[in-house]
Amino acid sequence: MVKLRLLKYTVKMVQQLVKGDILEEGPKVKKIHINQHHIRSNKTKETDLPVITIKIGSKNYYCNEIEINGPSKLSYCGSGDQKPLISCGARVILETTAEVKIID
Repeated sequence: MVKLRLLKYTVKMVQQLVKGDILEEGPKVKKIHINQHHIRSNKTKETDLPVITIKIGSKNYYCNEIEINGPSKLSYCGSGDQKPLISCGARVILETTAEVKIID
């Protein structure tokens, strides 16, 4: 007898943004943070990975420069035993429901 084991996979949507793209204003919160790993890789391995991550629900968008056209809130979770603010481990995030324009 053969037992089958089913594994569940979560597919994350990832999209590279380009100059001029606009993430529209809406009810969903956009959580914006800086990817330290990409900064280190760009410096040490001379890569050109985008360093800004914009999370909207389960989707991730990547770019290097943005303009936020509306109110936003910047938060830090604190040091020590405090949990990161989002699942990727980010401890500082900027939250907004405003329009976000991609500059680069």
